[in-house]
Amino acid sequence: MTDRKPRAGQSRVTLNDVAAHVGVSAITISRALNKPALVTDSLRQRIDDAVRQLGYVPNRAARSLASARSHSVVVLVPSLSNAVFVDTLAAIHDTLYPRGYQTLIGDTRYAPQDEETLLRTYLEYNPDGILLTGFDQNDAASTLLRSADIPTVHMMELDDSGRYCVGFSQFDSGYALTRQLLDKGYRRIGFLAAQLDPRTIKRGEGYRAALREAGLYQPHREIAEAQPSSVGQGARLLDELLRQAPDCDAIFCNNDDLALGVMFECQRRHIAVPQQLAIAGFNNLEMSAWTNPALTTVATPRYAIGQVAANMLLELMAGRQPDSTTVDLGYKLLVRDST
Repeated sequence: MTDRKPRAGQSRVTLNDVAAHVGVSAITISRALNKPALVTDSLRQRIDDAVRQLGYVPNRAARSLASARSHSVVVLVPSLSNAVFVDTLAAIHDTLYPRGYQTLIGDTRYAPQDEETLLRTYLEYNPDGILLTGFDQNDAASTLLRSADIPTVHMMELDDSGRYCVGFSQFDSGYALTRQLLDKGYRRIGFLAAQLDPRTIKRGEGYRAALREAGLYQPHREIAEAQPSSVGQGARLLDELLRQAPDCDAIFCNNDDLALGVMFECQRRHIAVPQQLAIAGFNNLEMSAWTNPALTTVATPRYAIGQVAANMLLELMAGRQPDSTTVDLGYKLLVRDST
């Protein structure tokens, strides 16, 4: 076995690279991948290990035409039912489809392992570009991306490592909303979170930073669960929060689903909003403006993120360098009657 890496000037790992790594012929590697029963268990395991280590992905399009372009773009999002990503996907389609690109959409379900599996599968179709949500890919997925050498743009978050990305600061938006509640005079501010993806975590960090800066952070006012968020979960988390911190005068919910559940539960318990308890959400879902009272929230540029990210990817796929690797589209505080 050798430790051979891809040749200089060659970014995508080839069948020959895997063969050199294992110390057998490319024909043997091909046979093992296409008809595993034809090789020994020990050799098949060595080949599987090499494939994972090097990030090799079979190029289906190359089997028929080495220079073929697929005119497809991989788009991986954490949820196909969450309105946040539905808006972003609509923008991506509206931007790419008129340019002749089809989208291969995958739902990662907030699971890095599922994201890796989808990425490995879709790379076999030799996509021209990739749009990913966030930066929390696992090591294997990161290896696949480096080995594939396909134009890639990350969405929803910002990064200063040189990777192409379009989004806004999750930390700053969480900080700003908490700061707004403090400026309104609230001092015992709770925080409810679900899903606990990296974007939720960063909003929570912003919440804590604002309260620590004011000398008011108290850990017992914070509840976070890894389960997917829902309106019902918001109602249940309010019950739990009020049992451990009954004197809360405001609650920052990490998304509008939870905030709506909190508001409905307050109405059921005859807790006046905002007189007894102020409520704020995040993402500005359509319903949030029509509750009574209307929900204070953070408007996020979901459609614009998809549009700008898709346009950046078009530039990269055309061999052109975008003006910047990072595009910060910002956010907007919408202060309404619930606070």
